[in-house]
Amino acid sequence: MRRLDARLRTLALLDAAGTLRANRALARQGVAPLFRVVSRLGDGVFWYALMAAALALEGWRAVVPVAHMAAVAVLGLALYKWLKSRTARPRPYQVHAAVRLGADPLDAFSFPSGHTLHAVAFAILFTAYYPSLAPLVVPFAALVAASRLVLGLHYPSDVLAGAAIGAALALGSLLLL
Repeated sequence: MRRLDARLRTLALLDAAGTLRANRALARQGVAPLFRVVSRLGDGVFWYALMAAALALEGWRAVVPVAHMAAVAVLGLALYKWLKSRTARPRPYQVHAAVRLGADPLDAFSFPSGHTLHAVAFAILFTAYYPSLAPLVVPFAALVAASRLVLGLHYPSDVLAGAAIGAALALGSLLLL
């Protein structure tokens, strides 16, 4: 039991150190505004705009992909909200005085990162339906994930868990179709 406790403390220290390292980027000029914009677009604006563009450009051919993405988005929202309420993990800026808050959080808790969950899920789904969009959606998803750390809103484990859940939802839903 002691060994497990020691390992968990070590992981928590590494998690905090990862957030602190990423969060130091806020001191550089232009970083905070860039990641605030990425974070805001990652709230759904970017993804829903792409879905609307698909419908506008492809009409009925886009209904199935867009409905698929919307269903995964709703499932992801319900899952991450449930997990956040169960884990109730405080955000890094609430626990570590050295972490600067770079943007207002959308909710109270840290684990898992809902932004990252949705970014990864949407990137996978857009790439599956529209492979030519991969050079746009994959880097954007990576920026959304990074924004969570840089802005002091999440720990690396929150982002990794969000990415894993988002990938599982997207890939699982593709397998079902």
